[in-house]
Amino acid sequence: MKIGIDLGTTNSLISYYTEAGPVIIPNRLGDNLTPSIVAVDDDGTVYVGKTAKEQMAFRPDRTAAVFKRSMGTDKEFRLGDKKFKAEELSSFVLRALKEDAESYLGCEIEEAVISVPAYFNDLQRKATKRAGEMAGLKVERIINEPTAAAIAYGLHNRADHTKFLVFDLGGGTFDISVLERYGSIMEVRAVAGDNYIGGEDFTKVLYQMMLNKKAIDEDDLTEKERQYLHRQAEQAKISFCDSPEAVIKCSKGDEIFQEVITLEEYERACQLLLAKIRKPIERSLKDANLKLSDIDEIVLVGGATKLPVIRSFTARIFGRIPSTEINPDEAIAIGAAIQCAMKERNEAVREVVLTEVCPFTLGTSVVVQRMGDMMEGGHFMPIIERNTVIPVSRTETLYTAGDFQRKIRVDILQGESRFAKNNLLLGEITVPVPAKKAGEESVDITYTYDVNSILEVQVKVNSTGITKKVIIQKEDSQMTAEEAEQRMEELNALKIHPRDQEANKLLLMRGERLYEEATGDVRKSIDLMLSDFEAVLNKQEKTAIEQAAKELKAALDEIEDMMQEDLLD
Repeated sequence: MKIGIDLGTTNSLISYYTEAGPVIIPNRLGDNLTPSIVAVDDDGTVYVGKTAKEQMAFRPDRTAAVFKRSMGTDKEFRLGDKKFKAEELSSFVLRALKEDAESYLGCEIEEAVISVPAYFNDLQRKATKRAGEMAGLKVERIINEPTAAAIAYGLHNRADHTKFLVFDLGGGTFDISVLERYGSIMEVRAVAGDNYIGGEDFTKVLYQMMLNKKAIDEDDLTEKERQYLHRQAEQAKISFCDSPEAVIKCSKGDEIFQEVITLEEYERACQLLLAKIRKPIERSLKDANLKLSDIDEIVLVGGATKLPVIRSFTARIFGRIPSTEINPDEAIAIGAAIQCAMKERNEAVREVVLTEVCPFTLGTSVVVQRMGDMMEGGHFMPIIERNTVIPVSRTETLYTAGDFQRKIRVDILQGESRFAKNNLLLGEITVPVPAKKAGEESVDITYTYDVNSILEVQVKVNSTGITKKVIIQKEDSQMTAEEAEQRMEELNALKIHPRDQEANKLLLMRGERLYEEATGDVRKSIDLMLSDFEAVLNKQEKTAIEQAAKELKAALDEIEDMMQEDLLD
């Protein structure tokens, strides 16, 4: 039995797939939502969920929350005399969910699909998988949360070319995904987001508003008093769903302070957060080359999207009311359950194929020439751009930067910064090159990225033919090194530069022949067509190449027919 898990910042859920469809599994207390909070008592007993949340009120020093934001980092959380990393705390939550599922279903659970924010990087995804393994689960797949939400809303059952935008604002992270259906394929066109914006930040706005209104210095409050104010702010935030105003209380020593805050005041105070949310929306649409009017449906998922301030903001920015038919708290878990059925090739979803994109750019570090002859190292050169549909292969040629250098080191980087040091180092390859003057030796660097989250980097020295490569797997991949190697062999066709692929070479050679046979304006037209096609080939974008090839073939057909008619006249 496989289960789907939405491992959330604030709350987590479990689900499974039945003949009647996906079902949320209640926890041992009968609730669908399990707070993602871990506590340790004086005896060392670990509590997860509501019990841990209650302990936070009077033992905050032994309780941890919102640790999902620290996944993949070295940050430690002290609970009493013990320290835990975020992945260890997450494993406690996952183990509790696993035990709840086993109790509910009456069978042992070994495998799971776990959702993560689309913007989680490689380290964060690896940490999530390790957390699952520590909880006794084989992690079948790490699925992006917005992708899971789109599945829950049935994008895979919609008409061709239906375009979805998923707005996912959870307790601690924010994701935007643009997806499109093509036949039996669901393609993720673009992803963007912010791992440090969520419902918790909207709670902090009220928390800070109360401190400001009463002129209270947060440092003057005890940890218990801060936790009390935080709970009050959380309750006030939720109460805005039913009322245009909320009451917040704050204790300091023997004093109790109280304040009424209106929804209008709160919305004004949230403007900075809302501005931060706007940017990923704009970026995802730009990366997908779409306008808002191109989007067929917008869906809201994540508990924070129930807030009136978010509902009104999204209605304004999108110019329409987004869909909220599925409980925003449960949509991702439901999608994860359906993904489990996909993995099992269930009849109900047999024909559905998910394609993904690279959420981050993959590239290497290079030396660039500045004013005069000054060379400046440490710059990032993208090879596979973010939001490129996978599987994909891209090749770039780089040249030696110094006189008589004997080796070239290729850093394998992931990220968006223009400086290499600010991006994530995944690995490196060093190859020997003949000692010649700068620019006289070159290497072809080929990055191939697979739907199974396997990255192969190959470096070939063009003068000697020496080739080295490395295969980097994300830990959510279940493939052995041998299987990964085999998969890369299967993708060898992708590694051929588009200009060297037979179909494209045939078009170019045909164009060259017709150019030689033609004269005058026809010859000029053919020259322009071939130059335009070569420019598209150099961009190495599959969809653009296919369209350009189709157009070039049609144009060459027309020219050849015209030339044949001229011969017969």
